[in-house]
Amino acid sequence: MIEELPLWLVLLVSAFVLVGALLTMAGCFGLARLHTFYQRIHAPTMGTSAGGGLILAASAIYFSVTRQRLVIDEMAIFIFVTVTTPVTLMLLARASLFRDRTEGNADVPANHVSRASEPPQP
Repeated sequence: MIEELPLWLVLLVSAFVLVGALLTMAGCFGLARLHTFYQRIHAPTMGTSAGGGLILAASAIYFSVTRQRLVIDEMAIFIFVTVTTPVTLMLLARASLFRDRTEGNADVPANHVSRASEPPQP
């Protein structure tokens, strides 16, 4: 079966899977090595978005060529992961920031509100 595949397909899919796996592994190492929650939250997001996206792209290319039809499943998965991962990151970071500020932790930045968003004083 592999002998029948074009060389460009094998090289492209292999490169996408390898780079995607390396990015995902870098995200895992970042999660394990970084010290605070706010630092740790960025590393897995990179691995999920970029690494998973490249692996899904490799899968979409491979199955589109071998089945001779466009494969939509991987594209839908990529869109949902790309949309939900940053939203989840933002919600987790804001909830943690709110909790830390409420508890009075000194390790978080102060809450600065700009003058433009404040209501006018009577």
